[in-house]
Amino acid sequence: MKKYLLLFLLSFSICSFGQPKESQAIDNLFSEWNKPDVPGGAIGIIKNGKLIYSNGYGIGDLEHNIEITPSSVFYIGSVSKQFVTFSILLLEEQGKLNLDDRIQKYLPDFPEYDTPLTIRHFIHHTSGVRDYFTLMYLKGKNYLDDTNVDEIYGLIKKQEELNFLSGEKHLYSNSCYFMLAMIVEKVAGQSLKIFAHENIFQPLGMKNTLFYDDNTDLIKNRVFSYNRKSNGEGFNNLIMRFDLVGSGGVYSNIEDLFLWDQNFYNNKLGKGGQEIIERMHEEGLLNNGESSGYAFALNNGIYKGLKTVSHGGALAGYQAQLIRFPKQKFSVIILANRDDANPTRKSFQITDMFLKENFINDEVENQGKKVNNKQGFVHLKTSDLEKFSGHYWNDEGSYTRKLYVKNDTLRYYRSETNESDLIPISKHEFKMINVGSDVLVKFDKNEQGNYTMFFSVNGGKSIISKEYHPKDYTNEELIDFVGTYYSKELDINYTLKIKNKLLILYINEIEISPLNSIMVNLFSNEEYGVFHFKTDGYGKVSGFRLDTGRVTNLKFQKK
Repeated sequence: MKKYLLLFLLSFSICSFGQPKESQAIDNLFSEWNKPDVPGGAIGIIKNGKLIYSNGYGIGDLEHNIEITPSSVFYIGSVSKQFVTFSILLLEEQGKLNLDDRIQKYLPDFPEYDTPLTIRHFIHHTSGVRDYFTLMYLKGKNYLDDTNVDEIYGLIKKQEELNFLSGEKHLYSNSCYFMLAMIVEKVAGQSLKIFAHENIFQPLGMKNTLFYDDNTDLIKNRVFSYNRKSNGEGFNNLIMRFDLVGSGGVYSNIEDLFLWDQNFYNNKLGKGGQEIIERMHEEGLLNNGESSGYAFALNNGIYKGLKTVSHGGALAGYQAQLIRFPKQKFSVIILANRDDANPTRKSFQITDMFLKENFINDEVENQGKKVNNKQGFVHLKTSDLEKFSGHYWNDEGSYTRKLYVKNDTLRYYRSETNESDLIPISKHEFKMINVGSDVLVKFDKNEQGNYTMFFSVNGGKSIISKEYHPKDYTNEELIDFVGTYYSKELDINYTLKIKNKLLILYINEIEISPLNSIMVNLFSNEEYGVFHFKTDGYGKVSGFRLDTGRVTNLKFQKK
């Protein structure tokens, strides 16, 4: 008996001493999840080729009270995209496709636009093809429901124009990766699920990872997802039957993703060697020669002076983040089953515990540029701050920002729950604080007395917004906007009605929310974007174009 007790204590001691000294601080970070009646997540911390810490917090199935462990299997959302790009590169390695091939070579029924579309454009999100998730939302379709591949492909093909000419910009589009999955299937002669299993997952020993393309299939150890109720008390079950692959679709766990992470240091797939790994990190180029800022479903970045490679994912309450610090051979994996998880922030908090001695504090290097973080703050009178108060419109992004002074501080307002302090470093230049990046905001006054605001992050290209004066419409003026508007590309009617002196949007006869006036013939809706109304030769409203994030210039004609 004493012998077995000794062995037990010895094994316990080995496990205990094997834990990193930061383990208690990590558990404290996830204490909100580590409860018997809430969803949570699983984490993995990798250092020098070893999974030095893994744990599960909270419940994976609230109905059956099944706890989350490092073996629990989560939907990983857009983190799936890197398995698509790796599949594409494997097929290129096999000589079966070229990244500069036009899309129509493999999908001949896809429409021709004014500019060629290539596999490379799709990989780097520079195609201009409209995002199908956004199109589904605008059409009033719930992505939680069972969605047919042909239906979504048909919706994408129905779009008469691109958001922009291919190669001109970078704009994330799930449509591109949905179609890349179709190309893999066409070239390989088998589904993406089978190809990835045979060429990636199985060779790496990722036994619990798959592309889920049939929602009737069973997944062992699957975690279900939840969102917090509007009153903040308890969670709603998000029952997802979504099974489209390419834009997402992978289910995996901490243990398998550790194996995937390590393959970036010593590639065992395809022909072997690091050439294909180096390709994965190459960022696409825009037509002007500038970087698109997006590699092969990987984001190259800088955190506190250290190089990072990362990608996140989120859908239907599932959230995921994989971030790797290649020079330090350190990675953090967080998989969650609650919509308020914020795994990106938590992954950086874990990083702060382990790599703080490596951080470069005086400077942050970003894409070859250096930004001084020791800006000296100056004092400006409230009257000087008030000069910059007002409304600013960003035409490229189709969004408005409000600046106002509160408690002798200039505030940058995005929404009721999202605003930041701007602290002056000169008479016309401010630093945004507590945002996790080095954000500078500058102002320049034009001849008309209005300000232009220049917003830059980590020394990057400035985002320009111009001051404008809001237009307040009378009830009589709003009458001209009332009516039904039809979109051929969505095959749907939007209706506008006046209610309580507000212009209200209705879709499928369901009341949505008000349109808020920005300026003449320009309205915004918190859920559906920006409405640019047009008038006919008689000055009457005849239609509008809708800009909403990943879909722009969507036309509606008044009936």
